[in-house]
Amino acid sequence: MSSYDVAVIGSGPGGYVAAIRCAQLGMKTAIIEKYATLGGTCLNVGCIPSKALLDSSHHYDDALRHFEEHGIEIPGEVKLNLEKMINRKQAVVDQTCAGVKFLMDKNKIDVYEGVGSFEDVTHITVKKSDGGEEKIEARHTIIATGSKPSALPFIEIDKERVITSTEALKLKEVPKHLVIIGGGVIGLELGQVYKRLGAEVSVVEFMDRIIPGMDGALSKELTKVLKKQGFKFYTGHKVREVSRDGDKVTVKADDKKGKEVVLEGDYCLVSVGRRPYTDGLNAEAAGVKLNDRGQVEVNDHLQTGASNIYAIGDVVKGAMLAHKAEEEGVFVAETLAGQKPHIDYNLIPGVVYTWPEVAAVGKTEEELKEAGVDYKVGQFPMRALGRARASMDIDGFVKILADKATDEVLGVHMIGARTADLIAEAVTAMEYRASAEDISRMSHAHPTYAEAVKEAALAATDNRALHV
Repeated sequence: MSSYDVAVIGSGPGGYVAAIRCAQLGMKTAIIEKYATLGGTCLNVGCIPSKALLDSSHHYDDALRHFEEHGIEIPGEVKLNLEKMINRKQAVVDQTCAGVKFLMDKNKIDVYEGVGSFEDVTHITVKKSDGGEEKIEARHTIIATGSKPSALPFIEIDKERVITSTEALKLKEVPKHLVIIGGGVIGLELGQVYKRLGAEVSVVEFMDRIIPGMDGALSKELTKVLKKQGFKFYTGHKVREVSRDGDKVTVKADDKKGKEVVLEGDYCLVSVGRRPYTDGLNAEAAGVKLNDRGQVEVNDHLQTGASNIYAIGDVVKGAMLAHKAEEEGVFVAETLAGQKPHIDYNLIPGVVYTWPEVAAVGKTEEELKEAGVDYKVGQFPMRALGRARASMDIDGFVKILADKATDEVLGVHMIGARTADLIAEAVTAMEYRASAEDISRMSHAHPTYAEAVKEAALAATDNRALHV
């Protein structure tokens, strides 16, 4: 039986990053993955493939709608080759997963393929797909088993017409009418992919707005922009029935007044969130407890009830984000090495990769109001930027919330081109507890989208934005 300082169960962004950091710190490390490829949901059926399709569909949409205005004329008809687009997506996935395998080899991390199942606090059985088993011993274990798509109890996911995000990434045709249940990140991103490719898209959301966890101003602006692109929204609607008859899927929902709305499409994407995945883990054998939401219970050090076992990522409380899982993986590795790492969960950014992109960090305006914090707002429209006009990406804004007394930045909320990248400036500033004036006095290159951050900071500082 092979023995290790650390065994990591799950090879998603949290798991493989934790394994690399453990190996860097001199620990003999193993990683256990149930699938044949490394990388977990994010690399295989999540972040990476969805971004590949978003980029490809964006190019197609530009060619159809915007190239001519840029003076680019394409002889003949612009045609979609969906099979080629899906194949390119898969090539990106394959290359990225191979990169993780390279990193495992480089860092001398042993990889076991199979389901990791606890025998006790220090022994793990790896149950292979061919029925075979292998046992290892580990002084410490990091649970990083991630999450799976959730569904509503009355919906039967047939993976053909009633689908999850996994199936939506490999359709063989563009839907005529894609009905999406759930107005969160995943539904909107995949909805935009297929809207660009020619589908009619309808989004049914139980809450009164899309991206309900983000600042209300972002939700309002994204709704406006996506409606302009052709999305139809049914917010404040409770889905009560999904049925299929051949190639037709019928979704029945009630609005706030109880009036029934019936939507008929050829595909229904169920995108109502994700659930922690612990199937086969046999957690109780190691004294690891799950809460009523199926999450692994951990303390502030991400330590389970068994002192030598930790858990990170989607399987524990908090936002289900790849970069949050990565930070937690590094945190646990460095804790095991006797270091004193920290994570500020308030400063984990959230991003929606639609176009325009949506990004945020810190407190929303709604949260500050609820907490009774006296704050001020600085907001600047993207359309006022020369760079935005040059690229024809004029939708959106940057909004900065700052403490009224101290001027410390409490939250930054953005919608516009490249805000997924711009948000890093806000995270950096807030890590150092910058004031709005601090940001406003830093030189930002011209012409760039980042100037909107400076201008929003100026707007929050005595309302002195320069270009509006």
